[in-house]
Amino acid sequence: MDLQDQLKKLFPDHQPPEESPIDEKEQIWIQDDPIICKYEKRKGKPITILEGYNGADKDFKILAKELKTKLSVGGSFKDDKIIIQGDYRDRIMNILKSKGFKVKRVGG
Repeated sequence: MDLQDQLKKLFPDHQPPEESPIDEKEQIWIQDDPIICKYEKRKGKPITILEGYNGADKDFKILAKELKTKLSVGGSFKDDKIIIQGDYRDRIMNILKSKGFKVKRVGG
């Protein structure tokens, strides 16, 4: 017996709202120039920096959170830049290209 069946037994009159699945490709990402993906070392530790996004900060923050969860790493969003801990340029570029972004690799 899964959770949905248990909830139906507890609340027989409740009708759950119908949710339309959100397709990732339906999201609108405004971008003129390619996103720059570069590698730096700060205090001896490698980081990956993404910059050059032209859309809303809210969308860029959502993208930062999604990248951090997919890569299982830490990072932050500061000054219109996404900072990811570690050198994940190849994996980040593949994720962004699958979302329809143009990405340019800078450094090394």
